[in-house]
Amino acid sequence: MSANATSSPNTAIPVVLVGVDFGLPHFDSELEELGLLAQTAGLNPVARITCKRKAPDAALFVGSGKADEIRMLAQMHGAQEVLFDQALSPAQQRNLERHMEIPVNDRTLLILEIFAQRARSHEGKLQVELARLQYVSTRLVRRWTHLERQMGGIGGRGGPGEKQIELDRRMIADAIKRTKDKLQKVKKQRQTQRRQRERRDVFNISLVGYTNAGKSTLFNALVKARAYAADQLFATLDTTTRQLYLSEAGLSVSLSDTVGFIRDLPHGLVEAFQATLQEAVDADLLLHVVDASNETFPEQMGQVRRVLGEIDALGIPQVLVFNKLDALPQGRMPAALQDTYEVDGVEVPRVFVSARNGEGLPQLRQILADAALAARKTPAEGGMPGDEDGLLSESMPPEDYDD
Repeated sequence: MSANATSSPNTAIPVVLVGVDFGLPHFDSELEELGLLAQTAGLNPVARITCKRKAPDAALFVGSGKADEIRMLAQMHGAQEVLFDQALSPAQQRNLERHMEIPVNDRTLLILEIFAQRARSHEGKLQVELARLQYVSTRLVRRWTHLERQMGGIGGRGGPGEKQIELDRRMIADAIKRTKDKLQKVKKQRQTQRRQRERRDVFNISLVGYTNAGKSTLFNALVKARAYAADQLFATLDTTTRQLYLSEAGLSVSLSDTVGFIRDLPHGLVEAFQATLQEAVDADLLLHVVDASNETFPEQMGQVRRVLGEIDALGIPQVLVFNKLDALPQGRMPAALQDTYEVDGVEVPRVFVSARNGEGLPQLRQILADAALAARKTPAEGGMPGDEDGLLSESMPPEDYDD
């Protein structure tokens, strides 16, 4: 077990960060990502503590002894909340709060809170609301204290002997249904917009990648747009689509910037964001943006591929865009701006770029132009120009080509 204190000059709510190492390869021993998430949500991490366990404790997740240590650490630093880097069950959350006598939350709720703060569009707000409702519905026992049995009779709120918690569950179930209905309408509107693009024979490209990999900065650099971009997690949540003119091919393509992915992205969010992520599913080409300066980029790429698998987008041709070339140390600079990178036994085209200073963007634009031109060919005419090994077209079924 290890613990250390951190401080921040702001007046945000002080929190203690807790991580449990179960022997998984992606364990963040410094709780760096959880700390960034907490700061993004407006919280102030004042202390961090980690420990090792073979399996979670059924009641307190970390066991009573470690729970006592966390409580003392929180009291020592005046923390008003405890944040766990893993998902807690409703019972574990309730038991920990009783044990520590301060609010206890997990990574899932933290991500939901950030999404709620950052969503700007009507669709984004609906998606976040749905995910939050689904999360809260499993934690009514913990969050509601007025669970006394209601009186039955005419004019009463509930039926004979109906409990308050049953009323609350029904209200949340109704809210979930209404939100799903609204999202379904938004999804139909997006499908109409996509059909219009298909009728115009537009080649669709979607940016995907781990959060803070620089997708929005790259999007702005390519289309000269002013989409919000910042050096923080989940800087943008709503999908933005613009036309990108490729002079190298003499045509325009559709470029979409989608929400960033993250480790242990709550499954409810993946489900709720189906309408937004549909832009990636319907793309002709995915630009998988990778933060080349982050030494854990292979793990981040794995997390992105996991989410792409959940939305059935792994079969779409990809180009790896290793961004933040300007932030690479001299010893890690690539020998060439273009090469290939092995992913699951397949060599995938890769290009190194700096979205900030423009290095590598001409090479990326040429790759996009070649892909857009090749998409106008029939399968019998061969692969994509400049792609002698057929890397870009390898996983593209014939029906995905335009005539």
